[in-house]
Amino acid sequence: MDSSNTAGTEDSGAPEARRRRGASMADVAQLAGVSAQTVSRVSNGYAGVLESTRQQVLQAMKELGYRPNSAARALKSGQFHTIGVITFNLSSTGNTRTIEAIATSAAEEGYATTLLPVAVPTQDSVRGAFTRLGELAVDGIVILMEVHLLDAVTVALPPNAHVVVADSNAGDRYCVVDTDQVGGARAAVQHLLDLGHGTVWHVAGPADSFSAERRVGAWRSALEAGGGAVPEPLRGDWSAESGYRAGLRLAGEAGCTAVFVANDQMALGVLRALHERGRRVPQDISVVGFDDIPETASFLPPLTTVHQDFSEVGRRCVDGVLRQIRNDQEETGTTLVPTRLVVRASTAPPPAAG
Repeated sequence: MDSSNTAGTEDSGAPEARRRRGASMADVAQLAGVSAQTVSRVSNGYAGVLESTRQQVLQAMKELGYRPNSAARALKSGQFHTIGVITFNLSSTGNTRTIEAIATSAAEEGYATTLLPVAVPTQDSVRGAFTRLGELAVDGIVILMEVHLLDAVTVALPPNAHVVVADSNAGDRYCVVDTDQVGGARAAVQHLLDLGHGTVWHVAGPADSFSAERRVGAWRSALEAGGGAVPEPLRGDWSAESGYRAGLRLAGEAGCTAVFVANDQMALGVLRALHERGRRVPQDISVVGFDDIPETASFLPPLTTVHQDFSEVGRRCVDGVLRQIRNDQEETGTTLVPTRLVVRASTAPPPAAG
């Protein structure tokens, strides 16, 4: 047998063999004809490598199926380029869209995201979530709050953690990002009062929600400032079904000509109930929602609502975490993302008396 042919056969099979056993940095360096240090510099994105050399190394990596050991790099640098996200509610529109924005913004900055849902917002659950995130090795944490948890004296976040909290009034202790709930609710109520309605009824969210309570407070203060009566708010759970139940009650209130609903899903239920009971919108009753989900323009009638910029909330959450990571310093204070009223066809002046 020709020894030269044998050697050639062995060499041609070498890259495949290295792929099967897992290529190393030395394998890449050998195939690319460069030093291991050059491979390391390319893997870590350092400048100072000739473009032709960089392409040569990248081609060798691709051919061998080599993946840089991110865990080893993290241990060396002390950074994992991962942001953990703790949330207590994956079903709400706001949380879902904010999480999407967090993941997108983090990826643009070269960070991965690890999502950790917590079914029951208790002290033990929060502690367990932080423990698991610690095991998963994250550089910072974003917490999406839907309940009065961070203000409970029984809950304490880990010291020196790079944390941003969304939807909380704990800005004296943490870096908080929220939409301007108060400004948005006031704009909704004032719009209805300016149309000539004597008062505005309210379908509120759950009593244990920061967002719901801020909207209730703003609704009440706007009515009081305008000299209007303050009806007892009806409570829902953010779902269209709970809005439907509230809408059935409102349909039976002869003096009800305007309703401010704490989110668009409940507003959809209110619209259905009013339609079923023969109360026309907006001729008999005007309805305003909150969130401006994409479907609101297709409601019947198209819904006047308060727009929340969930993408901006997610982006600012990531900015806050990365700023703390890069400065190695915790921050406090609240950043409010503006809201705006979007007027469509579900509001009008009240019906003429008589």
